[in-house]
Amino acid sequence: MPGPHQFSRRSIIKTAGCALGATAAAGRVAHAMPPDEPNQQLIEFRNDEFYGADGKFLVDKAKDAILRLCQYHNYPAFPGLADGLWVSDYNIGQFTTLGLAAYIFVNNVADRYMMLDLFILPGQMLPEHWHIAGEGNPAKLEGWLVRWGQSHIVGIGQPNLGPEVVIPKCHWNGKTTARHEVVGTPGTFVPLAKVESPHWQFGGPAGAIVTEVANVHTSSAVRHSDPVLNENFLKAL
Repeated sequence: MPGPHQFSRRSIIKTAGCALGATAAAGRVAHAMPPDEPNQQLIEFRNDEFYGADGKFLVDKAKDAILRLCQYHNYPAFPGLADGLWVSDYNIGQFTTLGLAAYIFVNNVADRYMMLDLFILPGQMLPEHWHIAGEGNPAKLEGWLVRWGQSHIVGIGQPNLGPEVVIPKCHWNGKTTARHEVVGTPGTFVPLAKVESPHWQFGGPAGAIVTEVANVHTSSAVRHSDPVLNENFLKAL
């Protein structure tokens, strides 16, 4: 990771899995209404708005969507936020279903501390993964503070996933290893249950903005439960 504000280009995940029909892809809509604000206008994200005619992922459109999510939740946007955002659809063409947006404030490898914000669309899954030691750094130990919206933060433990958490077929044919959730709302802090344990997140009806704190992040030490995604991720490093 070359700098404090973005992931290296080499860390962008490449995978050819999770193919879905073009019609379904174009029609998928992620929308939200905060449960405590029933009269607020819906926020919607259509999957096809993030792709060009050639199917290429439009990074700028994804960043625009994140800025819309920030405005919706009154997140205090700051100069340079859009430029520093790292967004990925994992090269599957389903950004509203499986994707990631993050802004890294600091990743201090020398002193081993980091902080970033995660931006999760309604009904969007951050894929299941875990962290091992690598490049002289220990395995990542992390925790998540939900600041806006709602995120289902899932890790090891007694399975208790609610019916509103729908693991997309484009993630390991709809499977995960970890199935114990904490429904995080603003002010909820959830630590990783155990070093090197699998974990993932799923955006609630209004999406979520989550602050992550950790000792250090090492891209080459990330492992994914989905074997296709994992193989392609490691190839991209």
